[in-house]
Amino acid sequence: MNAGPPESEASGPRLEGHAHDESRVYMAGRDLHQTVHISAVPETIPALRTLPRDVAAFTGREHELRQLLRTATPGRSVVIHTVDGMPGVGKTTLATHAAHRLAERYPDGQLYVRLHAHTPGQRPADPADVLAALLTGIGVRPQQLPDGLEARAALWRDRLAGRRMVIVMDDAENADQVEPLLPGSEGCLAIITSRRRLAALDGAVPLSLTVMPPDDAAALFIRLTHRTVPDTGPERDAVAEAVRLCGHLPLAIALLAARLAHHPAWSIAEYTADFAAARDRLGELEAGDRAVAAAFELSYRALPADRQRFLRRLGLHPGPDIDAYAAAALGGVPIAEARRHLGALYTHHLVEEPARGRYRLHDLIREYARSLAEQDPAADRVRAVDRLFAYYQHTAEAADRHYADARRPESPVTAEPPAEAPQLAGRSQALAWMRAERVNLLSCTRYAVAEGRQSDVVRFALAVHVFFRLEGPWHEGMSLLGAGISAARRLGDRRGEANALWGLGWMHRVTGDYAAAVERAEQALSLYRSLEERLGEANTLRDLGRVRRMTGNHSAAADLAEQALAVYRSLDDRLGEANSLWDLAWARRMTGEYDQSAARAEQALALYRSLGSRLGEANALWDLGWARRLTGDLPAAVDLTGQALALYRSLPDRLGEANALWSLAECKRLTGDHQVAAVLGERALELYRALDVRLGEAHTLRDLGRVRRLTGDLEAAAEMTERALELFRALGDRLGEAEVLNSKGALLAETAGPDEALAQHRQALRIARQVNSPLEEARALEGAARCAVRTGALSTARAGLREAVAIYRRIGAAEAASAGARLASLEGGRSGDAG
Repeated sequence: MNAGPPESEASGPRLEGHAHDESRVYMAGRDLHQTVHISAVPETIPALRTLPRDVAAFTGREHELRQLLRTATPGRSVVIHTVDGMPGVGKTTLATHAAHRLAERYPDGQLYVRLHAHTPGQRPADPADVLAALLTGIGVRPQQLPDGLEARAALWRDRLAGRRMVIVMDDAENADQVEPLLPGSEGCLAIITSRRRLAALDGAVPLSLTVMPPDDAAALFIRLTHRTVPDTGPERDAVAEAVRLCGHLPLAIALLAARLAHHPAWSIAEYTADFAAARDRLGELEAGDRAVAAAFELSYRALPADRQRFLRRLGLHPGPDIDAYAAAALGGVPIAEARRHLGALYTHHLVEEPARGRYRLHDLIREYARSLAEQDPAADRVRAVDRLFAYYQHTAEAADRHYADARRPESPVTAEPPAEAPQLAGRSQALAWMRAERVNLLSCTRYAVAEGRQSDVVRFALAVHVFFRLEGPWHEGMSLLGAGISAARRLGDRRGEANALWGLGWMHRVTGDYAAAVERAEQALSLYRSLEERLGEANTLRDLGRVRRMTGNHSAAADLAEQALAVYRSLDDRLGEANSLWDLAWARRMTGEYDQSAARAEQALALYRSLGSRLGEANALWDLGWARRLTGDLPAAVDLTGQALALYRSLPDRLGEANALWSLAECKRLTGDHQVAAVLGERALELYRALDVRLGEAHTLRDLGRVRRLTGDLEAAAEMTERALELFRALGDRLGEAEVLNSKGALLAETAGPDEALAQHRQALRIARQVNSPLEEARALEGAARCAVRTGALSTARAGLREAVAIYRRIGAAEAASAGARLASLEGGRSGDAG
């Protein structure tokens, strides 16, 4: 926002006299009682103009300035504004600029008073001494000054009665210092700046300044460097980076720009690169007696010793923000004390509170606090980080137990549990805590990697990877688990390595990298078996089965699910048992064994409900709905899938929500409600893409292509079908490829003719038989029969359709009725409906 006086850190405290007579200056504090001879008490108060010069480079702060100008209306009762903010944020400049803008409204004077809450070598000004300076400044003889604060305050209010004056009180310590200095008459305006929030000042209108918006910060930098910078290009990018490195703090920007202004031959890009590379960035931000670090130092020194130590500990936090529990762990203090410290630092603008209960240090204050912490004994710093990590790990593990969909072998915990941690009552609270701390947990993990804290890397990776499975982004979860695997290997922690490999295999599977998923799962399985860790073995068998299912090997998938089920039952792990039953239901459905699939899903559903597993219940309901849709019971399918969707949303589980939306879209397509099917499908597609679930994206694109074909948008249908085919082939999902080829055949029958359509159905038939999918086999046969009808090959059509109908009827598929009717029409001698 400014160059000009960097708040109140410039020169000593004073009340300045007439602008044209610099001898009429009265010093507050220890110099206050120096007198200036005045011949007589004037009958009227002279118009005083003691404001510092206005800033020619005033930039930005338009909203804040309007707020000050709008409420400053003479004739109203005295208006009091407080302008608070962190050191260097531009409080003094804004207050001074506003007072200059208001000069015509307050013709009887514009006074400027320094209160020295943060002036080097000065104590905060005594309000009685300030009143003495103010009173003598308006003509009261020194020998006529009354004794005592109350008497001087009363005389001050009396002398201002009926006058219209604006008074800027800069760098106030607290409300007690300011209260006696306030005018009492209508028509006066007081603007008070402070690094503290003066909440105790009754009737004041607060205005808290934050750092500048990026565009305003860039404009200020350019203006102060006296450069012309294009709107785009490397120089403009360098300006944006420079002000970002300054944390968009006006004082820091002014100091950095001032140095560049004196070196016109320097390139902004090179100058910014040098500043970015500087080891002591705060040291770079000083000019003469103005420095960012010096401004912070004054606020730091005003804190009691225990609060100084607390601020230094906050500087060790590797993440962007912190709550009271983490701050208590880092500071080694009780939670109540941590809250008091945070509240006081917030009052002093040394921390910000961007959201209720979340605190953040400005980047430069963080750097300053960290530099102070470096002067503490190394052992103290290590213990502080140990406490912080133990708190985060303990609470993340507690959260994980609320939403994990399977038990896993636990690695031994070596760290001491935290003294205090939030009580997470259920899944919703656990997920809310993880969402709030996600970036901090990642930051702590990166810090642990950089510092070689291997056991912390393993523990963080295992504590948070299930959360990333649920909410993504999965690439971050995969990176985290990769770091955990490497750290476990360095430690020789085979159980931790196996757990991380299992988790990484899961993520490879859902992102469609099936080869990597198999490799990781087999590595985990080998480790678990060498450790005789039966629970880990069962978990990995189950995941291997799911990969086999995705790649079309349904018999292997069923066999692996049966193996996992046997191990879970031997361990009396009912959640694992339910999960394996669900996997079996899915595998049986893929091979057309719909009755067996439904029976396994119902067993799983009963177990999930007995365990109170709402996620498991949602999964089983969704699976049952899918089975009912395939057998043609669309009302039941819609009901079951709707129940699953409601559960997924209540959890919340975005992947489950996407799956349910996709299934509902299919139900609506089959009932002929194509408009609703398109809306549901598009929403599912958005979720899949946000989660980077390429398999879900492929299925949804295929089905949206079917909807577009049925509504006559053949161009969009072709585009979606081709994209789905590309995805299935890239994923190695043979069954998905067969499904799309059948869809493509139906589309080409309408656009390119039966010969090209027939080629697609024949490819689909070959793949369906390879992966043992009777449903897609029958669909391919039926599609080929339709093409044969179009070309007049009726005997070929009847033979193919008979085979399709036999399969449909054997597996109980919904298509049995329509295909049977078409076959009867053909065998009755009529060509039937070729569509």
